Amino acid sequence: MFGLHLSTQSHRLLICVPLFTAFFWFATLLAMLLTWLISGRPKYVSQEGKVAYISDVGASFLKPLFVVGCCITGVGFMLSLVLERLLRHRGRLPPSMRKRERVFEILAILGSFIGMWGLILLSGFDTKRYSTAHRLFLLIFAVGVILSVIFTVFEYHWLACNHPDIKKLRHAYLAKTVIGTILIVLAIAFGITLYYAPDVGGVIEWIIGFGFTFYLLTFAYDLRMARIIQREGLDKEDQRRMEDRRKPC
Repeated sequence: MFGLHLSTQSHRLLICVPLFTAFFWFATLLAMLLTWLISGRPKYVSQEGKVAYISDVGASFLKPLFVVGCCITGVGFMLSLVLERLLRHRGRLPPSMRKRERVFEILAILGSFIGMWGLILLSGFDTKRYSTAHRLFLLIFAVGVILSVIFTVFEYHWLACNHPDIKKLRHAYLAKTVIGTILIVLAIAFGITLYYAPDVGGVIEWIIGFGFTFYLLTFAYDLRMARIIQREGLDKEDQRRMEDRRKPC
């Protein structure tokens, strides 16, 4: 029943998952940042430098908002990847032509699963009361998301090679590569400045947080390619035509 529902569901409803996730994450961060700025940039108990980290604001009276935002974002991020996998399997998205794409797709979902739990747990174990646990879950979140980004970028590189006639795949690959690379570089810089330049690290963390919104939006672009099909997957003739068009990658 679930598979049949996905085969007939409009793509306009499917893209609501990453769109809502991106909107809620952005709104959560914006509300937290504006609260800190409008309040006169107070220095929180857990704050080290002049710039408050997302976690510092999230450990204040805004913790309920932060927890809800992290939970929705974590689940929405993983669900967006799962939706892509199911739609690709149902034939509504350009299918994976080799085993390696399917393997990397599953690994990307696994990375998002790790990142999801890291994000949820770091919001609950706030930096004011559970500093060590918070930083551990922050590391788990970062590692999970970075792995998911890397596996997704490789998967889309191969998909774009296998379907050279679908320009949207190429655009999706480029968008994920550019945004993902920038976020990973910033994450490395954040890990360094966190200990040596707290104020710079705080600015970088806010940039990464808002930047993650754009990565989430790339999945809304992907799901726009989903088309309603009248049959189960692709028949052998379709598969053969795709094999003939496929470039070596």
